[in-house]
Amino acid sequence: MCLAIPGKITSVTGDALARMGKVDFGGIQKDVNLAYVPEAKVGDYVIVHVGFALSVVEESEANQVFEYLRQMGELLELKEGGP
Repeated sequence: MCLAIPGKITSVTGDALARMGKVDFGGIQKDVNLAYVPEAKVGDYVIVHVGFALSVVEESEANQVFEYLRQMGELLELKEGGP
């Protein structure tokens, strides 16, 4: 199953359609396309699906989702590369 999950932007490079960022998913860093969220900046939390940030979310909402994922064991799938 594919999920859109929150992550924290730790760095941003490029601009417009080439805008990319390093996003931290509870200790796992991934490169994410930020073209759909031009307002997002370092320190913001974004919802990510298949390598694209779709929206900016509040930190409290992101932490709630991380807790649910931890309870379900889904963070291990992300760490191992997943299907």
